[in-house]
Parts: sequence; structure tokens; C-alpha cells
Amino acid sequence: MRDGFVKVAAATSAIKVADCEANAKEIIRIVKEADAEGVKVIAFPELCTTGYSCADLFFSDVLIKSAEEALGYIVKETAERDILFAVGLPVLCKDKLYNCAAVAKSGKLLGIVPKANIPNHAEFNEIRYFAPAPEDNGTVYILGEKVPFGKNIIFNCEEIKNLRIAAEICEDLWVGNSPAALHCSEGATLILNLSASNEAIGKDEYRRLLVKSQSARLTCAYVFANAGKGESTTDLVFSGHNLIAENGKLIAEKLPFESAKKDYIVTEIDVDKIAFERRRISTYESNASGKYDKASFSLKKNITTLTRRIAPNPFVPENESEVANRCASIISIQANGLSKRIEAAYAKKCVVAVSGGLDSCLALLVTVKAMDMLGRPHSDIIAVTMPCFGTTKRTKSNAEVLCTELATDFRCVDISEAVNIHFRDIGHDPKNLNVVYENVQARERTQVIMDIANEENGLVIGTGDLSELALGWATYNGDHMSMYGVNASVPKTLIRHIVAYVADSYEKEGKTELAKALRDILATPVSPELLPAKDGEISQKTEDIVGPYELHDFYLYYMVRYGFSPRKLYRLSEVALGDLYDSETRLKWLEVFTKRFFAQQFKRSCLPDGPKVGSVSLSPRGDWKMPSDASSAMWLKEIEELKK
Repeated sequence: MRDGFVKVAAATSAIKVADCEANAKEIIRIVKEADAEGVKVIAFPELCTTGYSCADLFFSDVLIKSAEEALGYIVKETAERDILFAVGLPVLCKDKLYNCAAVAKSGKLLGIVPKANIPNHAEFNEIRYFAPAPEDNGTVYILGEKVPFGKNIIFNCEEIKNLRIAAEICEDLWVGNSPAALHCSEGATLILNLSASNEAIGKDEYRRLLVKSQSARLTCAYVFANAGKGESTTDLVFSGHNLIAENGKLIAEKLPFESAKKDYIVTEIDVDKIAFERRRISTYESNASGKYDKASFSLKKNITTLTRRIAPNPFVPENESEVANRCASIISIQANGLSKRIEAAYAKKCVVAVSGGLDSCLALLVTVKAMDMLGRPHSDIIAVTMPCFGTTKRTKSNAEVLCTELATDFRCVDISEAVNIHFRDIGHDPKNLNVVYENVQARERTQVIMDIANEENGLVIGTGDLSELALGWATYNGDHMSMYGVNASVPKTLIRHIVAYVADSYEKEGKTELAKALRDILATPVSPELLPAKDGEISQKTEDIVGPYELHDFYLYYMVRYGFSPRKLYRLSEVALGDLYDSETRLKWLEVFTKRFFAQQFKRSCLPDGPKVGSVSLSPRGDWKMPSDASSAMWLKEIEELKK
């Protein structure tokens, strides 16, 4: 349960229609099995103690009484288990029969939640048997005691402040005024849906869409437990299609009619992340109506074993079929943003510094697309390569091929002499390969392209990416500055995929030389090329200095997007990247990332404009507002504790 993770499950118990005792035994077996696996919250299907398909048998006193006895049996037999569960049964209250979810934990019945929306159509004629939930909460006498009864009950965990549970039943999800909307506005972070949704052509996809969208718009976790094996097939067939979603993402699923070793699906939800999202979203509705009953329960503290998938490259889709769409979308956003800026600035030219590296390559490709959108020739792009002490033949050659094949106005300005003159002017020894040696080159390059832009009434296109901005890996007032930064919210790990996508596109168009150059750029080590080459090869590899971008992008995404602490970042990196990087390496670069992220904010506070393409951006005008002199002490303190 540490770091907000709670193990939850959606179960489909095998049913014997109208045999409450047999059904109770199945439920008890599953609860015990799930508890042994560390599950803390489990939901069962609608009317699972009786079977959903009992029809007119629901009128029978025998069935109603048997269902209550079955509930008592389940509560008693699971009293020693550290797991909250919700089971479905018919409950009689003030001469009306209700389709209910009974929520219990540690031998105590916490509350009874009646279904709010009772269907009355061809498939489900429930209105024949059940009344809709009363508007106001009350109590019901069941199992020899008065228990909270009503659709508005939230079950709060004493140990995990962000674990707040509410329930709705089947049809409640399908209607426009879903009870879950009010539950979540009252603070519920986890919704349990006890359902009996039959299978029909295409219904599984619609059900999946409903669950995902419900969890997205309500910013919650959603557990959907569906009826299956054993229900009557007189007119309908139930498939046991179970789903668990979090913030719009499906994180666990049992497909319709899928054979499985277990009777439930299980995963971990992150209630702290949900709470963070609600704080972050200013339009999230929070309401304290006073109409809710609050029931408390306790869970033993432990460390939840994580089984859910943690994306090692969170900026990159894990589904290969989605990668191409993502890449096309990003280039389109970048190019549309740039084309608007070109028009607004009445720019006759665009000036791009092309080094033969990944970032400048993408910036050039985006500028080409923007010119195509505007119906302007590629010769309106002035592509400038500026070799100096660290430039290698490989990168220079790739830059030349790229610019020539794209029919740009290609220029080569060797800055070596200008840099040496500047060394003389400031009294710097060229043999001293310190930060001055490096930054003089970066600033000279920026001066060259800015002056060319002035000469040509042009716009300097920035090449720096999101990963570099996070680390401050840019020369202040050097490559840090431009007139429009098209890559400003694209991380390094994603840039690789975008360039690969464009290379494949050119290959299909028969532009083999372009594709070949792009693929060689992809194979070239990331480097600022500011230190002299060794034997004609790059001597300065960025990732050897600041660390692997794969790790930094992982830390960047989860820290900025969800506010995760260093401890949580480190823990998740073990699950996602533990096979690639040992604990010492991950901790080392987490510390570097944290120090650099705080110390380099001053560079981000004066960034040029640039288009946002994803959910993480460091623009000081939009997504990330942070004092340049903020202290990193508390974050580094947590890292020191991890070292111990």
C-alpha cells in the first residue's frame, strides 16, 4: 500500500441459479484466494449470491431470506481476512425489494448500496422485481443489526487517506447521470461496479469504452465485475468480461469467455496519482453535499507487490501500431505551430542550424513540412552547418546529404577562426577544454544563425528538445535561444521514433538517399560535438556525461506529469527498467536528474515560444511554473535515505 498503490480485483464467481449456499461458498473461496495474493479490494458481479437470472424467483421469500443468510455466511467466514469485498444480493427494505451491493470487511457489514437506475427494456426487465434506490440514505435491518442503506455511501480507508470507495451497479454506468459522477465529486477515488452485462456482437468494445471513459472523465479507478459462468442462458449469455481502468487507461482485463486459471483479474491502482490529478485539474468538480454517509475501514500496512505494467518509455506508445500515428501527429502539431509563426512574423526565410544530430534533423524536417503547408519552396529554408573543433566527417556528411536532398538553401560556415579570435579576445587558452571552450562554440553558432536571419528577414528555428531542457543541457543564450523552438516539448526518446518514422516514409517514396542519411543519424551517438574528435570519431557522448536519456525521460515524465517523489520514481524504475539498469545506476542518475532539474530552471524561465505536443511541457508560460531559486533539499534528502 506504500506510495498509494492498492491491489484490487474484479471477480466472476461461478453461479448456481437460486442456490445461495453454493454461491456463497464460491465467493468465500475466491475472497480467501485473493486475500492470500495480497488483494485489498475485490468486487463480485451483480446479484451474485442468488444469480442475476432468477427472474420471478426474486419474489420468493425463500430466495430473499437465503440471500441474506448467504451474506451472513460470507461475512463470518471472511472475518479474519484483510480484504474489503462487495457482493450483490436482493435486499428487502420497507416492503420494497432492491438490487444491492453489500460492502463488508473483517466480519463487519459496512453498508448496503442499492442500484439507482433500474432498466425496463427487452433484455433486462428489472423494474418487474426491483425498486430504484431512494433519494436519501437511511438504514436497513439486516444480519441482526441496522446498517447504512443508500446509494450515497463512501467507504474510507483509515490508513490510506486517498483510498475512498463507492459502488454503482451495472445500468448505473450506462446512463447519462451515473451515480459515480456524484460519488467522485464527493471524494471517491475507486468505483466498484457490480454488473450482469450480457454478451452481444460489439457490446464488449462498447463496454470497454464506457469503463475507460468513466474513469477518465471522473479521474478515478474503476473496477467492473461482470456475471459469467452459471447464469441462465434461457435468453441471454454472460461472458465474465471483467475490466479495471485508471484515469482513462485500461490496466487489466479478462476478455469475454476467456479461459483463465483464476476467477478474478487483479492489478494495482494508484490512488495517490488520482488525488494528484484532481488537485492539478482546476475544473475537477469537488462537492460536499452533506448527503453522504461515510463508513470507515482499516487495512494492515504492507508494501504492495507491483504486477501492473509500468511503461519503460512513457512518452512512446507501447503498441507498435500506435507509434506511427503518434509520430505523424507530433510532426503535424509542430509544423502547424511553425507555419502560423512564419505567417505572423512575415518571415521570408527560416534559418535552421543543422549539425547532423537528431534534434536539428527533426527541426529541419518540421520546417520542411511547414513550408509545404504554406505552399512555399524548400529553398526558403536556410540550412546552416557550422563545423568547428569537434565536428566529425560523419555528422557533417549527413547534414550535407539531408539539406541537399531536401532542396534547402544549404550553407556551410566554419566557425573555427571566429572562435579562436574570441578565445584571444577573452584571454582563454585553447588548450583548456573547459566549459568556456565548449560554450564559446555554442554561442558563436547562435550568433551566426541569428545574424543570417536578420540579413534574410528570417526566423531562427530552435532545435533543443524537452529532455535537454529538463537537464539544462544547453548553453545559456547559445543553443538555448531561438525565435521558435519546435522541439521544446518532444523528449529525446520520442525523437528517435519520429525520425525513424520519417525515414520509413521517405523509403516508401523511393527517396533512398534521404532515408539512408536519416538512419545513419539515428545510429550516431548523441553529442554536442564541442570537444575535439579522436581519430575522426565523436569523443564527447552526452549520455556518458549526463546519463541515459531513457532513465531521464522516465523520471521527467512521472515527476512532472504526476508529481511522484524520488522514492516512488526509484521504485517504479525498478519495475520498468530494472532489467536494463541496476539499482546503483538508477539511483545515481536519479540524483543527477534531481539536482540538474532544480538548478537549471533559470534556463527554462526564459524559453522561446514553442508548441506543446503532449501532456508534459516545461514552458514557463504554461505547464511548468517554478522559481529559479527553488531548493531541492527535500527531494535530495529522500534520495539520501534511499541510498541507505
